[in-house]
Amino acid sequence: MTWTMTQDLDAFEAAAGGFLRARPVAHTVLLSVAASLGRLGANAYGDGAPWCGSWRGADGAVAGAFLWTPPRAVLLSPMPDDAAAALADALTRERCAVPGVNAVRAPAEAFAAAWRRRHGGTVATAARHRLHRLGELTPPTPAPPGAARVATVADRALLLAWFTAFAEETGASPPRHARAVDDRIAHGRCTLWETGGRPVSLAGVIPTVSGATRIAPVYTPPELRGRGYAGAVTAAVSAASRHSGATELLLFTDLANPTSNALYQRLGYQPVGDHLVLEFRDA
Repeated sequence: MTWTMTQDLDAFEAAAGGFLRARPVAHTVLLSVAASLGRLGANAYGDGAPWCGSWRGADGAVAGAFLWTPPRAVLLSPMPDDAAAALADALTRERCAVPGVNAVRAPAEAFAAAWRRRHGGTVATAARHRLHRLGELTPPTPAPPGAARVATVADRALLLAWFTAFAEETGASPPRHARAVDDRIAHGRCTLWETGGRPVSLAGVIPTVSGATRIAPVYTPPELRGRGYAGAVTAAVSAASRHSGATELLLFTDLANPTSNALYQRLGYQPVGDHLVLEFRDA
């Protein structure tokens, strides 16, 4: 049982791609980040070259994978606790300054405990996210005034501003390059709810991988909230994604925000499982 680590994304795809695509719901974040790196380049998330790798169990089959895009937290697939702990040791040997971990609870905590044994310091919970998958879509009734439309190049400045505002509000990292937003526009992956000729809410969608796609982000400016726009644009994007062939529709909510959790469940999104984002401090 061992980790094979690399900075070669093609080698990672060859080793772990089949494992990740076999469970696209559980592996949605790793799949989407790997796809972004393939489209936008290895520096899509930071100047440091990404690290990635796969874990093989006693039977020789891949049973875990990770992807780290400095300076963000390392992403783990579901995996045995001993694999997560061994990865913390392996990254330590490579002198990787990992700032945190993002995964389902058990491997996240196992990785963090091993990292702390090696480096000291403290571990803080930065966020708790809940993954949802869509059952039967139930659009809001009545719908708010307006209609959905796919964003165009003319909306570029607005999208850049809203993506940045969403990141600042949620503690996420804003788009590092405008080309990330340009890529979404070019492929019709941003939808706006518009009323009276004015965009009032945004819902994005990631590319479909193995039949699964994820809604992200959903953003409404603070002064326009509470009017049903976010629910309407999310329902519109969900319906369009299903029509285009996606068989699994996913989204994450912040468990600290009961309003958004209730909203998406009213639309038909059902909880799948919780993810932790843990930060390493004072090491």
